[in-house]
Parts: sequence; C-alpha cells; structure tokens
Amino acid sequence: MKTTLSTALLGVALTLCASLASATRIDPVASHIGFTLKTRWGQVLEGRFPDARGDVEELGDGRHHVRLQLATRSVEILGHDTYTRLTRGKGFFDAQDYPWVQFVSDAYSPDLLRDGGGLSGILTIRNIHRREVFTISPSRCAKPGRQCDVIASGDIRRQDYGVDRWNFALSDNVRFTLRVRVSEEAAHE
Repeated sequence: MKTTLSTALLGVALTLCASLASATRIDPVASHIGFTLKTRWGQVLEGRFPDARGDVEELGDGRHHVRLQLATRSVEILGHDTYTRLTRGKGFFDAQDYPWVQFVSDAYSPDLLRDGGGLSGILTIRNIHRREVFTISPSRCAKPGRQCDVIASGDIRRQDYGVDRWNFALSDNVRFTLRVRVSEEAAHE
C-alpha cells in the first residue's frame, strides 16, 4: 500500500514538474528598445531605454509569454539632453514616481516569432494599464531571439497613459520599436 501511494505521489509530482514553466532572460545588452516622437515642427526625436529587462516564459502547454520592464530613470532622447530631462520628468514618464514601463503579453504560440503577427498584452505606463498590440515581424532565422533579433513595433497614444503635457510641442503618437534577444542562461526567480 505504501509503495502504491509513493508511486502515485511521485507520478503526480513528475506531472506537476513537467507542467511548470521554464523561463529565459531577455538579454539586456543585445536587446534594443527604442521609441520615436515627433515635434509639432516635424522634427523626429529618437529615444531609447538602455535598461531593459525581462523574461520569456515557456508555459506548460507549449505557448510562451513575455514580461518586459523598461527603466524610466535611464530613458534617453538621443542627442538631446534637455528632451531627456523632460522625458524623465513629471510631465512625461515621471521616473521618480513611476520607475518602470512594463509589458506583459498574453500567451502566444512560438510560431508567432517565426511567422509574424500581432502580440497583445498589457502595457503599463505611469501605473495606467492598457491593452495594446505590438506587431512582430516575420523571422529571418530558424531560432528567433537566439540566432537573430525578434523585431516588433507598435504605436501608442501618450494621453492614454496620462502623459499629456507638452502637447503644444509633441505629437500624441509614440512609436515603439523593439529588437529583442534572449540570453542562453535560464532565468532564476
């Protein structure tokens, strides 16, 4: 009886372990997360988040989901110190009170990275959560994220996230561009 119970418990434990997710870290050095803003005078401002972190989690059913965090304290507008300060300030990302922009995707098939298409999830800026869709470009390699970048882009409206200052100078639309690689090391919680 004890052996049967032990065998049953071992079987349940193995089944649970097999269904647990495994995660891979996003490589912060090889990944590039940027955005563009346009001024009312037609100037295009290029921004970037040099401190990007996150992981890609493989779910028990074979689908994945991604969690990405971008540090607002290090956000930069390339070549423009004044715009960088404004972007980190209260009127934009408000880095002091809201240190992270976060995206948590819905579960998706790994085929999405190969074939391209929409990746939906929840984007959080200034503690405002909204459903957004980013477009994944079809892959140019057999192992997207490892052998080549996963390339994605998406447009958001600043006012949807309470980033409504500087409307006289900046358009409402922000275009995010992501080139993401994963590390060969597994993520540890």
